[in-house]
Amino acid sequence: MANHKSAEKRIRQTIKRTERNRYYRTRIKNIIKAVRESVAANDVTKAQEALKIANKELHKFVSKGIIKKNTASRRVSRLNAAVKKIALSA
Repeated sequence: MANHKSAEKRIRQTIKRTERNRYYRTRIKNIIKAVRESVAANDVTKAQEALKIANKELHKFVSKGIIKKNTASRRVSRLNAAVKKIALSA
């Protein structure tokens, strides 16, 4: 157990941050998974809707400092390429 007041505060902060990071990490995974599942099912309209949500949410996380700008752009770009691919084949 921590002996200093600052160490105790650090423990509390770490617990809070870990909880917050876990929430955002899970949220990002689920957003991406929704688009990927729609693409796998060849459902163009559902995939486009999920992509729109993914784009908005990922860039919102950038503004909150959860992920970096290039990371969000790369993920959205790859999802967009997958959606385009099924849209052209349909």
